[in-house]
Amino acid sequence: MVRLLPWLVFIAAIAGWEALVRIAQVPHYILPAPSLILSTLGQNFDSLAPAWWYTVRITFGALALSVISGIGLAGLFVLSSWVERSFLPFAIVLQVTPIVAIAPLILIYVESTTAALLLCAWIVAFFPILSNTLIGLRSADVHLRDLFTLYGATRWQRLRLLLAPSAAPYFLGGLKIAGGLSLIGAVVAEFTAGAAGRETGLASRILEASFRTETPKMFAALVLVSLTGVAIFAVFSQLSHWLLGRWHDSEQ
Repeated sequence: MVRLLPWLVFIAAIAGWEALVRIAQVPHYILPAPSLILSTLGQNFDSLAPAWWYTVRITFGALALSVISGIGLAGLFVLSSWVERSFLPFAIVLQVTPIVAIAPLILIYVESTTAALLLCAWIVAFFPILSNTLIGLRSADVHLRDLFTLYGATRWQRLRLLLAPSAAPYFLGGLKIAGGLSLIGAVVAEFTAGAAGRETGLASRILEASFRTETPKMFAALVLVSLTGVAIFAVFSQLSHWLLGRWHDSEQ
């Protein structure tokens, strides 16, 4: 029953939305009913699917870059304090600078729109991976650290055999955050770019629909964005449970 409760609440909310629109006779260009959004999604799926796939590619491309760069840089920070002092301020600046403020500059300097969108999404998703992994690498038990020192472990052995396993729960937590942020970054960057044409994502479809006052189509594209974000979170949550369920308290 506990597992069904969120679904029951969600179904009740959708049913209430449908009833409100029908009873109040709200025009579809102001607030479409869920049934109209669903039918619009089905009718326009052939045009929305390529845009959805483009957004997914940008999202996972940025996420992959975030994982590689975040883990690599966190490892360097742990192994060398002067590297951390030198480069951590740059990572913080990237995190605190709104992407909508720097996206226009990136679009000017980067010739390829796809590369520019990928870079914008990476900037948004990078810091949670770096920050969580860095915290995890420093969370290893102090007694185990002393034991590794006692046995004369090298820096690489300490990182691979002690610090990396300790960082796994923190990294997976950051991965769930970064997955959603990479999707947000991809969509926001495309809104800023105002891109048009065949090789564009769902943000462009939302913009096109808004210009034509096709509100149901806007909601249909938004549903695809939301479902993608939920799917990303669900996949990484399941991955975290699979990897940590047998030994870490966070998944018990």
